[in-house]
Amino acid sequence: FFYAVVYTIWLKRWTAQNIVIGGLAGALPPVIGWAAATGQAPLDAWILCAIIFMWTPPHFWALSLYTSEDYAAAGVPMLPVTAGAAVTRRQIWIYSLFLIPVCLAPVATGLGGAAYLAVAALGGAVFLLLAWRVRQGRAGDAADPRVTDGLYDVKAAARDARNLFAYSILYLTLLFATLLGEHLLGGAAPGLPGGLT
Repeated sequence: FFYAVVYTIWLKRWTAQNIVIGGLAGALPPVIGWAAATGQAPLDAWILCAIIFMWTPPHFWALSLYTSEDYAAAGVPMLPVTAGAAVTRRQIWIYSLFLIPVCLAPVATGLGGAAYLAVAALGGAVFLLLAWRVRQGRAGDAADPRVTDGLYDVKAAARDARNLFAYSILYLTLLFATLLGEHLLGGAAPGLPGGLT
């Protein structure tokens, strides 16, 4: 209900902060799954939720920088449409600065081990580099930065946003895959629900 109605039907067309507020809908599955498996929602579940929540704005705003014409045509008030590309690039950078420390939090609680630390830290450094390139670049300044109808075919000014968008998917996947791998192989402290430790 939160995702389909509150986020998709209401927030998406009502506010430019749709991604920030609605991001919680996409971030809650680890908490819901953990509670369903164990009957509890411990700190580790909320940390996983926080990772997804902080990851969502830079991920979607990077996409929106090179598809802003589509959002405008559909009447969706994404940040580049309502506040401009420069504001969006700055917000991507700010959220990225908060994202990386949150991604390191599972190490502090014992949910993540050495392999997770390496992936979160090194992958986080790459994330920050790509976000900085977006911050310093001109992605979204052109009226329609796309060259063709392909999602990844963009003009030179939008490549940094496209690269951050694509990398953000890889980064989140690697974080969660590494957590799972460590727990399946016994490389991190017990903690995952449902007998995955």
